[in-house]
Amino acid sequence: MATDNAYEGGCSCGELRYRINANPLIVHACHCRQCQRIAGGAFVMNALVEKSEVETLSGDTADCHFPATSHTAFFCPECGTYVWSQYAGGRLAPCRFVRVGTLDEPDRHPPDVHIYTGSKQPWVLIPQDAPRFQEFYELGDVWPESSLVRMEPYWRDRPNH
Repeated sequence: MATDNAYEGGCSCGELRYRINANPLIVHACHCRQCQRIAGGAFVMNALVEKSEVETLSGDTADCHFPATSHTAFFCPECGTYVWSQYAGGRLAPCRFVRVGTLDEPDRHPPDVHIYTGSKQPWVLIPQDAPRFQEFYELGDVWPESSLVRMEPYWRDRPNH
């Protein structure tokens, strides 16, 4: 069901459509080598949102698990557009990492934080005032309080990692 904070998106061919029914918890610009390789670009933009808040409107997804990682990518089986990721285990397991570029209005979701900047391309310029981390970060140091509160029910019985 759509809300005032709903955002729709989909794949390149239009077969797969989805809706996010909540504001993103946080938006990452990830500069890690894996993201660079699988996206064929300098970094990837991911809007983190609870799995329960991502609704498939049409089409199906196919998935690909990256060996020796907890990372699974989900994409349109018709055109191959990579729409979101999930990571097994840890505190972010209840989330989908939705590719901001697959949203109908990607400009509404600039990065809140740049991560894995230790491997960013040297020609990428990050704004001076943008939060950045050589690797990852402590969620409580970066996430807005409202996002931490939203995730609390998921974390009650999960390990703190």
